[in-house]
Amino acid sequence: MKQVLITGGAGGIGRALAKGYAAKGWEVFVLDKEKTDFSEENIHFFQADLCREEEIFGCIRQIVSDYGALQVLINNGGVSHFQKPITEVSAAEFDRVMDTNLRGTFLCCKAFLEMKCGEGYGRIINIASTRFAQNESNWEAYGASKGGIVSLTNSLCVSLHNTNITVNAISPGWIVTDEAEPLSLTDHRQHPSGRVGKPRDILNVCLFLSEEENDFINGANIVVDGGMTKRMFYYGTPYDQSEEV
Repeated sequence: MKQVLITGGAGGIGRALAKGYAAKGWEVFVLDKEKTDFSEENIHFFQADLCREEEIFGCIRQIVSDYGALQVLINNGGVSHFQKPITEVSAAEFDRVMDTNLRGTFLCCKAFLEMKCGEGYGRIINIASTRFAQNESNWEAYGASKGGIVSLTNSLCVSLHNTNITVNAISPGWIVTDEAEPLSLTDHRQHPSGRVGKPRDILNVCLFLSEEENDFINGANIVVDGGMTKRMFYYGTPYDQSEEV
């Protein structure tokens, strides 16, 4: 049975990924700071803070010791709630975002490789964001961390050229993980694809990249945003009137 480690799997996109891989028959290991439970027998939870190197290495070492080597690592864990003007963001807050999102991704990749995972075939999938290239005001820390993840992906792809491991990034756009979140017709129609994204949109790309035969996609940053980053915006552009859907 193939095995995947997903960080930040307690909720949101990460939880959807865990359940999606489990439904496909994978043995799934979830790493998260927040304790959570899963009903699926093939999902195993490990509690760890992505800012703490010893916790990351300890969990992955235990997984490999008890279950064997992993084939796939999905770096999904991250902090995204610091939205402040740069004059109000403290150095500690900036560091926390970078330590969790970028440094945490680096450490998980390092542990994955040092534990000899992916030797038969391996996949590292880093979840970035469209904010690596396009952003709103006051998202400097988050945008910088996601840009760093894309650059880390590029470097790792080259560094691992003599292995069976590919390294790719996925940059989601607007993905709704709370079914209770109200969405207007305008929210959907502003996307060229006609709708706001769902976690399954990210899951489908992850599953594709995880397959052993898909080894020629390497060093890519796959944008999954319904076409939003291809659209030109100007102030005053008319939108359809909002309607609840």
